[in-house]
Amino acid sequence: MASRLVLVTGASSGIGAATAKLYAARGARVLLLARNEAKLDEVAAAIKHDGGGASPYAVDLANPSAIAETSARIKGEAGTPDILINNAGAGRWLSVPATSAEEALAMIEVPYLAAFNLTRAFLPEMIARRSGAIACITSPASYVAWPNASAYIAARHALLGFTESLRADLRRTGLTVTLVVLGEVETPYWQHNPGSREHMPKSNPLAPVLTPEQAALAIVQGVERGQRRVVKPAILRALFLLNALAPSPAARQLRRGVRTP
Repeated sequence: MASRLVLVTGASSGIGAATAKLYAARGARVLLLARNEAKLDEVAAAIKHDGGGASPYAVDLANPSAIAETSARIKGEAGTPDILINNAGAGRWLSVPATSAEEALAMIEVPYLAAFNLTRAFLPEMIARRSGAIACITSPASYVAWPNASAYIAARHALLGFTESLRADLRRTGLTVTLVVLGEVETPYWQHNPGSREHMPKSNPLAPVLTPEQAALAIVQGVERGQRRVVKPAILRALFLLNALAPSPAARQLRRGVRTP
């Protein structure tokens, strides 16, 4: 990792911050992207304190023009990333009537369009170099659905479609594309999106809540191995298989514990 340049979005806290710190601890130079400049500076300072290299770039990833401007700046100052981690995500879990049009649009802008536009900005150079890795971080909502989270689930399905089609586009280019599916992770996401946790399906005791560090390790190892898909905790694979083979029982399981609006 000593010569690798790694870009991480949503790097101001939670999974993104933990992933950036882990890459830096392994010797990579990390580029930190998020809206909150103060928190980005804190993460960068913590990495530098531990002997790592980090450069913060405050940017609104919902703004295509801001992405274009920031990516051009990164190319000039640091170069094209070797690894691109599309981790930024947003959105509350609400029923359709409770979700405003503005919120629904925001959930499409981040994570889906943010991942699309940022990847697009660096992809020509990565293809010309014939090396690199791209990862998109998502939740089980990319594969299954439950009540009271329609806009959120639709946006995550869009991210799944983008990741799968991107992999098909990049066949034989030397680039790898990894989709990382993470279960419940204890991060500030829940505080930033009030009401979402109340709409979560009843937890499976075999699917433990992850720490940001556990999520980061799954991301880093999956990208290093060039895996097509990483699922953490692994028990979620059984749920995805059940949903594919017997969708009605899977739907009943996912409705358990969800409050009726």
